[in-house]
Amino acid sequence: MTINGIDHLELYVGDARQAAFYFDNAVGFRLCGQGGPETGLDGQRSLLLAQAGIRLLLTTGLSAEHPAATYVHRHGDGIAVVALAVDDAAGAYAELVDRGATALSPPRTFTGVDAEVVVAEVGGFGDVVHRLVERRGDPGVFLPGAIEPVTAPDGTDTLLAEVDHLAICVPPGQLDETVAHYEKVFGFADIFTEHIEVAGQAMNSKVVQSPSGKVTFVLLEPDTGARPGQIEDFLRWHAGAGVQHLGLRTDDIVTAVGALAGRGVRFASTPGAYYDGLEQRVGRLDAPVDRLRELSILVDSDHDGQLLQIFTESMHVRRTLFLELIERRGARTFGSGNIKALYEAKERELAAAGASSAAAVAAGGVGA
Repeated sequence: MTINGIDHLELYVGDARQAAFYFDNAVGFRLCGQGGPETGLDGQRSLLLAQAGIRLLLTTGLSAEHPAATYVHRHGDGIAVVALAVDDAAGAYAELVDRGATALSPPRTFTGVDAEVVVAEVGGFGDVVHRLVERRGDPGVFLPGAIEPVTAPDGTDTLLAEVDHLAICVPPGQLDETVAHYEKVFGFADIFTEHIEVAGQAMNSKVVQSPSGKVTFVLLEPDTGARPGQIEDFLRWHAGAGVQHLGLRTDDIVTAVGALAGRGVRFASTPGAYYDGLEQRVGRLDAPVDRLRELSILVDSDHDGQLLQIFTESMHVRRTLFLELIERRGARTFGSGNIKALYEAKERELAAAGASSAAAVAAGGVGA
């Protein structure tokens, strides 16, 4: 069994058209396929969007019994299916089930004039499913007979290149068993382990990756010995394990962030103090620090180079799933150094603001 990469991601959403409007107009994806009851997709409406090597399938259940409706009711909008590209879907399905994967859907073949696609499904983490996808013929045909192609307009964006990683939150005590599951069943390797602690909050993190290096999961577990933080918030609002954020690689993060911000994408802000001494922390930068400060882009480094990253605000009412844009300049890690740097920058900013307030009070005699 060879896992060649992420074929597509399927999001279960309350309103596929509304979600597609955001991903199209704000993030630069383009509608390239659609399906529903008229194409044999019983009880659902699906829209396929693409940008470069990234494909998103947005699905809304049309009845309360549909799995998409059940998922949204429990978790809110989110990534429900991580589809893995394989050479032999039937063989991979049999092998995974034999290794201990939960069998969900046996192999099924979709045949068209120019392509044939075989899919099967097994359990992943939480309520997230892994779809095994084998493509024969035209790779541009997504699911013949079920998702009808739609001609994308000219000028399709290429600001984003591919899926870099998925960050997944799991409940306390489930990190090691989740890692062991991906090692034993899927043949992934545990490539990075870290304990992150800052400001009384703490989390454990392990990274697992397919042998091809094309599928990477960053697994996060809260440390219950520390005070609650963002991982606990996600698990509570999402009602269990799930994808916290989707990391999308770009070749030019400055251009991509500038373009997406201009279209209305809201990015997390960064304290100005973070950029004081940035080059002393991470080394010489190719991009102007003032431009990075203006766009709130973060920079981290490891033994292999630098990475530039930024996170969007969540576009969901539960404040769960969000996006990360990441440009790798050799670095192979995921920017954990930025967690401490951001906290320390915020502390400096608050301290400076407090000093300025005190000086203003003294100068003006306020409260005298």
